[in-house]
Amino acid sequence: MTMPVIKKYLWLMLAVAATLAEAKQPNIIYVLADDLGYGDLGCYGQKVIQTPHLDRMAAEGLRFTQHYAGSTVCGPSRSCLLEGKHSGHTYLRGNGHMQMREDPHEVIFPRALKEAGYHTALIGKSGLACNSDDASLLNKKGFDYFFGFTSHSAAHSYFPDYLWRNDHGVVTKVEYPNNAKHAGDSYSTDMVMGEALQYIEQQKEGPFFLHLAFQIPHASLRAKEEWKAKYRPILKETPRPEREQPEQGYSYEREPRTTFAAMVSYMDHNMGLLLQKLKDLGIDEHTIVMFSSDNGAMQEGGHKMASFQSSGDYRGGKRDLYDGGVRTPMIAWWPGTIEAGRVTDHLSAFWDISPTVRELSGAEPQADTDGISMVPTLIGKGEQKGHEFLYWEFYEHGGKRAIIQGDWKLVLLDTNTELEPKPALYHRPTDIAEQHNLASQNPERVGALLKLMESAHVTSEVPQFRLARERQAAKE
Repeated sequence: MTMPVIKKYLWLMLAVAATLAEAKQPNIIYVLADDLGYGDLGCYGQKVIQTPHLDRMAAEGLRFTQHYAGSTVCGPSRSCLLEGKHSGHTYLRGNGHMQMREDPHEVIFPRALKEAGYHTALIGKSGLACNSDDASLLNKKGFDYFFGFTSHSAAHSYFPDYLWRNDHGVVTKVEYPNNAKHAGDSYSTDMVMGEALQYIEQQKEGPFFLHLAFQIPHASLRAKEEWKAKYRPILKETPRPEREQPEQGYSYEREPRTTFAAMVSYMDHNMGLLLQKLKDLGIDEHTIVMFSSDNGAMQEGGHKMASFQSSGDYRGGKRDLYDGGVRTPMIAWWPGTIEAGRVTDHLSAFWDISPTVRELSGAEPQADTDGISMVPTLIGKGEQKGHEFLYWEFYEHGGKRAIIQGDWKLVLLDTNTELEPKPALYHRPTDIAEQHNLASQNPERVGALLKLMESAHVTSEVPQFRLARERQAAKE
């Protein structure tokens, strides 16, 4: 680099450092919705479901248009988020009866924030396991406080008979004897939100990190009557016939469209409570809030993606590696630091959150991350580095892999069963719905992306998360 370029680069880096120094370890709140589609919010094009608080959050902050989840279902996606790695490198690459191991395995970024002086909390749905009752693990992995679900299956229902609390290693089972899975007097979202607001009040002197992991709007459709009533005149939905509640699985909802809309609006209402709490405490300008969703739009519990065009203009949804399954909303809000009303097309993913919050907090950088700090994009200062590529692998529905590099996206299906799966290549700028496979016209590009995929993949320690050729090699 020439001397003028070097001087400009150093000046930009100093500007970023000066901005963060003024922040003096900001409080950090990372909010994650469950199965919220890219198109389910007003600020992302939703025309029916009302989300005024998140829309205002976007208007007062920064909205991302090319942010991607860690995976296309919750367990591995949250693992990518917490570990700062894509699913070719993480331990948990799918859902199932397994959980992260204790340190030094699967070290997650809350540990680094804790060591940098932050009080750390996870309230809602744990991302350290899929189906587990081990609430002790949260403290061992770096969370000072936890309240909520450790089992994702239990989190399918909104009236649990118990939730877990882990306060600095002291584990308590909080029971709700009047709840019966799909009905009761203690609605889990109320309890989770109440805990979050109380936590912020208690930790207002900071610095604190709160990972607020909503269960809404996932799976069993259950909403408060007052919120359903808001949508009945709008949707005019004819209720489905009465049916006896199933003993297992998702609840049966007679008004699925009305209820789903009500759930999303109620989640938005809770985001309004959170932002207002920060303002009431006078810590809003000292707190960055980020909001996203763990994967693309679901089609479960009676909800249909088509009801509200939950995937927007993108193909597929949950369990797909098309953009409808992995492209998610992402909003960042930090009054006085993030300029209001900005929109960015910066290509980013869940594994960027770890390096980002580490830089914001002054914590030790992560040496083995696949992510890149988004701080320059957030604060609008400094040079934002870009990804060479984004990569995913997924082990349900026959197995799937995908990679994005620049204007191109390559998708492979049947990776659990086929030794050489047929590639599908899409030109992202002209085919956002991923309808036109250009692989046969671009064999060299396909070959290059396949090699890049191989460089991104490390054979999993868990046999069930292995590609067909790896399974075949193990047999031989």
